[in-house]
Amino acid sequence: MSRVSDNNAEDVEARTCKMKFQTEPTLPIYLKFTDVTYKVIIKGMTSCEERAILNGITGAVNPGEVLALMGPSGSGKTTLLNLLGGRLIQSTVGGSITYNDQPYSKFLKSRIGFVTQDDVLFPHLTVKETLMYAARLRLPKVLTRQQKEKRAVDVIYELGLERCQDTMIGGSFVRGVSGGERKRVCIGNEIIINPSLLFLDEPTSGLDSTTALRTIQTLQDIAEVGKTVITTIHQPSSRLFHKFDKLILLGKGSLLYFGKASEAIVYFSSIGCSPLIAMNPAEFLLDLANGNLTDISVPSELEDKVQMENSETETGNGKPPPAVVHEYLVEAYESRVADTEKKKLMAPLPLDDELKSKVSSSKRQWGASWWQQYCILFCRGIKERKHDYFSWLRITQVLSTAIILGLLWWQSDSKTIRGRQDQAGLLFFIAVFWGFFPVFTAIFTFPQERAMLGKERAADMYRLRLRLSASHFFLSMLTVFLCIVAAQGLGLAIGATLMDLKRATTLASVTVMTFMLAGGYFVKKVPVFISWIRYMSFNYHTYKLLLKVQYQDIMPTVNGIKTDSGLKEVGALVAMIFGYRFLAYLSLRKMQLHCEA
Repeated sequence: MSRVSDNNAEDVEARTCKMKFQTEPTLPIYLKFTDVTYKVIIKGMTSCEERAILNGITGAVNPGEVLALMGPSGSGKTTLLNLLGGRLIQSTVGGSITYNDQPYSKFLKSRIGFVTQDDVLFPHLTVKETLMYAARLRLPKVLTRQQKEKRAVDVIYELGLERCQDTMIGGSFVRGVSGGERKRVCIGNEIIINPSLLFLDEPTSGLDSTTALRTIQTLQDIAEVGKTVITTIHQPSSRLFHKFDKLILLGKGSLLYFGKASEAIVYFSSIGCSPLIAMNPAEFLLDLANGNLTDISVPSELEDKVQMENSETETGNGKPPPAVVHEYLVEAYESRVADTEKKKLMAPLPLDDELKSKVSSSKRQWGASWWQQYCILFCRGIKERKHDYFSWLRITQVLSTAIILGLLWWQSDSKTIRGRQDQAGLLFFIAVFWGFFPVFTAIFTFPQERAMLGKERAADMYRLRLRLSASHFFLSMLTVFLCIVAAQGLGLAIGATLMDLKRATTLASVTVMTFMLAGGYFVKKVPVFISWIRYMSFNYHTYKLLLKVQYQDIMPTVNGIKTDSGLKEVGALVAMIFGYRFLAYLSLRKMQLHCEA
């Protein structure tokens, strides 16, 4: 019942709130695309097959307009959207895509907003925090922090999110904002940079009709201030359909219609396909794209064609099969409309050469310096993960372990051989515990945040009881800290390299177990051919360093280990801290280059 009242409140708000969008100057971008094709290569066991996803798509959209890409599932809507948004740049792409008559350049990343179909947001951040961090990362350096934060607040009010600005986004296990509010936060993440082009992949997916209408009205308001909006849409209501300025209808990767959305029904009626009953225009168009002529008139040309084939291809209800309908619609568009639309694209743009040249600039604009990006991401990471790292469950786990260890080694005597052996076992357990713990915490970081990482990189948001002595205690804590950070680095490297939780967990278990066995406590004399493993083990270096911290001024050797200054072990742990993280960076970099290839 409370959910219904929340939705009603949102509906009232949608009717009463007239959003005033940012009217600051933005670079107008005219998007044109001609004969766009895209193929994928499917590799089999013995051969490779080339499959066409898009076949010669042509269209254009101007500032102030909303272009809808419609079609059944698998028709190529999202692929076309990714191509137009510069998210899919491969050698198998054909045709021409221009922005103010210029080809795509990396400069455009700062002029393009792209809202993916999945709401990729951090669940533990509030709406306000999410937009604040986006503003600080993405807005130009020339703006102060206060100006960036003011822009984030303005977007909150522009999108009608002030009522939930201090509510967590939420997720699978965290209660948060509603579906419509989540979608508006995603849109806010993109319009915060005042983009010239805004791409959205099925923004109404999973929303009720009223919330979906408000979302599309938001897009119309955004377009009215001079922005170019392109969105995919699956099956809009009739009210939603009439909000679009232009429409592209796709079927099996081919263009069935491009033009004004309000003239689509008229065009299909002119080629003999008219609805026989009153129906939603979107349903009518999707039926045509699927080749379904139920409750739709059959064109005389199509009837003649089917009859000439002796009705062999007719379905049981006397209607032509979908493949024949699809072929007819493609041929009808190419023969009646395609040439006229292509001629329109040849018309000169109402822009001077200076505005055109801005699009082709090769200089990328970053919203913050490297150090600022690091600090912002660090603060955001702490806020997002504090619920896991500082949860009562985690704190209780560590404190319980500490109490048990304290009771087991209560009043152990370091002056006797047996006491020193007991304490060596404790030190080794500490090295192992603070190795296992961080590895299996850090290993989930990149696989779980892969979608967020890909989204933000695509948008160019950034460019990775013992001796009762105070000195011995703090040196021991410093040693444990080095072990934790090195173990976290290993977890990050494994997670970033494999990007698969099951495989990463398996590899981490084997690696940490090997490091533990080679850590110098269980086996003192390791065979030469495998002895190199211990030097890669953070357990080994942590164990040695803890022994040296405790017994350096008591005896020259403990368990066969010299109690020297320990600088070698410190150097090895520091090298692991940076080395593992550099390996994680290389893995993420490789993934990014693979996505851009």
